Amino acid sequence: MKRLSLFVLCLLFFGVMTVPPAYAEAQGQLVIPAGSRPSSTASGQNFTGNVRIDPAFETQAPQRVYGSYVTFEPGARTNWHTHPLGQTLLVTFGVGLTQEWGGPVQIIRQGDVVLCPPNVKHWHGAAPDTTMTHLAIGERLDGKSVTWMEQVSDEQYNAR
Repeated sequence: MKRLSLFVLCLLFFGVMTVPPAYAEAQGQLVIPAGSRPSSTASGQNFTGNVRIDPAFETQAPQRVYGSYVTFEPGARTNWHTHPLGQTLLVTFGVGLTQEWGGPVQIIRQGDVVLCPPNVKHWHGAAPDTTMTHLAIGERLDGKSVTWMEQVSDEQYNAR
């Protein structure tokens, strides 16, 4: 009985863990050297203040995930926005702020993780007196990762 149970568990485990054959054959492991992707300055159309984006990774179909380190200078922030499949933020440096539409401004610190569900209107950025960097991870749905909206007003930003 123990052997049968172990056999069934192995089948379930390896059945769940397999990669689609076409993808496994077509793609090999890829190492992206640190600093090999150029940084960019975030658009003033979607951000307030000085913001630098350092792409961490971008996957190819059938994968949809992407990740970028985003560094906000003191007081800098995103506009209000949503993500069709949600977003995960891992704060890697400094102190920042985030807010969900209709909710309170929350303080985020190095080591904190922010899990934003799909289509939840929110913003994030640095605290007024310190730089903040986070790793932003998301997925694309039909090629789209974000819907940008209006700027976060100073009144909204300072409502703590």
